[in-house]
Amino acid sequence: MLMIMVYSCASMGTPDGGPYDEDPPKFVRSSPKPYAINNKNKKIAIEFDEFVKLEKTSEKVVISPPQLEQPEIKASGRKVLVNLVDSLKPNTTYTIDFSDAIVDNNEGNPLGNYSFSFSTGEAIDTLEVSGIVLAAADLEPVKGMMVGLHADLSDSAFVTKPFDRVSRTDSRGRFIIRGIAPGKYHIFGLMDGNQNYLYDSKTEMIAFCDSVIIPSVEAAMRQDTLWKDTVTIDTIKTVGYTRFLPDNIVLKAFKGLNDRQYLSKSERDKENHFVLSFSAAADTLPTLRGLNFDEKDAFIIETTPRNDSICYWIKDSLVYQMDTLEIQLDYLSTDTLNRLVPKTDTLYLANKLTREQREKLQKKADEEKEKQRKKREKKGDTTRVEEPIKFLTMNVDAPSTFDIYRNIRLSFEEPLASIDTAALHIEIKEDSVWKPAPFFFMADSLAPRQYQILADWQPEQEYQLTIDSLAFKGIYGLHTDKVQQTVKVKKMEEYGTILLNIKGAGPSAIAELLDASGNVLRQQSVTAEGIADFYFLNPSTKYYIRLFNDRNNNKVWDTGDYDKKIQPEEVFYFPKVWEMKANFEFEENWDLNAVPADKQKLDEIKKQKPEETKKIQDRNKERARKLGR
Repeated sequence: MLMIMVYSCASMGTPDGGPYDEDPPKFVRSSPKPYAINNKNKKIAIEFDEFVKLEKTSEKVVISPPQLEQPEIKASGRKVLVNLVDSLKPNTTYTIDFSDAIVDNNEGNPLGNYSFSFSTGEAIDTLEVSGIVLAAADLEPVKGMMVGLHADLSDSAFVTKPFDRVSRTDSRGRFIIRGIAPGKYHIFGLMDGNQNYLYDSKTEMIAFCDSVIIPSVEAAMRQDTLWKDTVTIDTIKTVGYTRFLPDNIVLKAFKGLNDRQYLSKSERDKENHFVLSFSAAADTLPTLRGLNFDEKDAFIIETTPRNDSICYWIKDSLVYQMDTLEIQLDYLSTDTLNRLVPKTDTLYLANKLTREQREKLQKKADEEKEKQRKKREKKGDTTRVEEPIKFLTMNVDAPSTFDIYRNIRLSFEEPLASIDTAALHIEIKEDSVWKPAPFFFMADSLAPRQYQILADWQPEQEYQLTIDSLAFKGIYGLHTDKVQQTVKVKKMEEYGTILLNIKGAGPSAIAELLDASGNVLRQQSVTAEGIADFYFLNPSTKYYIRLFNDRNNNKVWDTGDYDKKIQPEEVFYFPKVWEMKANFEFEENWDLNAVPADKQKLDEIKKQKPEETKKIQDRNKERARKLGR
């Protein structure tokens, strides 16, 4: 009996594996020693008190000064081994910033912001500068951008020399450059595509500061909070620390306009249509000469404002049915000396389907029709089936519940050969009778094949749009069918309003109303008195506001240019969201400079979300709870 009782007691619970390891790895020793001077050894071994591993080495570990040859970095047992391939520079402080890449092998507890330094000279440089990189266009944090210092203050250093000291931004756009010697520096951001630490391509995103950076240090005080638990404060202590300055650098990153002009792509995406794409804006259109067809009056040409994408609609069916169009293209291209010079290319634009393939498809379709006709005949149905009339496709954007601020939009899949405006009618309903209402019809200045119908829409009124057949005729002979649609304009009481009193805007600032996805819904010029108002806003909708200082008054945001030392146009976000209410008016005062740039854009609309800081897992609390302790 006693034996049975002992056995039962021994079997009561599942054996517990003991407490979890929640301690991060601890430094034990290294070769060379931390902060060693006169070091000539390119191999670094750092030993810890437990087995370790490295996470996201290429993303997190940064070596300064930058290494042109990629160093070898690996974990081996309790050691982290670094083998520098580049030759060591004399009298230079080397810093290996591991961030939180070093974790213990079992639980993944991070060592934290760990860095290792040594010097090839007689002294260790210890100054630091820090800050944040934001995208100039939308104040998004820029992750993974190299940020570097140049002691050479000439403008050419950024394009001819690697950085002296470097860091890399984290998911919040933040950076710290360590191991800096006293002196004066220029600071740059570079999304270094070819990893040579030079700005040598206009496709690379960059940032630069107009002022000189002078690193310094001062004694400062701060408050540290000790917590009893996650919600209860134990003690607030004031402690001294060393503050490295400047620690609030803000860099605005941008891509410059590529001014090297060349033909980047030619594509015949449709039988009757091809597109020529150029790398940069052009003042003139290219000249086309048909080598196997007559190019005179052969195309309808659609361009963009920059002339960098040009669409050619081929009018003659005998031409667009050809298997391959041979074209001589004359245009201006940038040569190796960065000069615009005439260039001639021969293009061969092939139809996606050959004539034989098209005839085969047509034959198959005709056979299917004949097959269906014979089936009907067997059933005694000898009625001739008329081919449906094919109309020119016209998309009419005129919702039945109509906003007072908008216009009716018409869009077409092909260019128009003719427009009969007399076949367009807008009528207003008065006392149950439709009466003609005045309107304007105009082409959209930016979007090809799009048109607008403008009228003085009155709230709560019902309007009828009628488009007679034959109103629009396309270049391939098709015409539109008759259209009739009714719209009713919303009440004024259904809308809300935002009234802005803005302080600190430039002389030609533009305020933009955004949705939650960052799409621009409307633009409004800021008056000389700093006023911008947005009317007719839909209720139960979230709105956000952005402003940019339109320095060249062209109504669009413009990027920067390092060669000309032009910063991108300044952008500001109102750090607030408005959930609009019907028949409600918000009046706001907005000081553009009251909130730091990195705090202006709300987290809820940021696309670059910050990564969660890697922490000790603290699993022993859960273990104790399960054990009833």
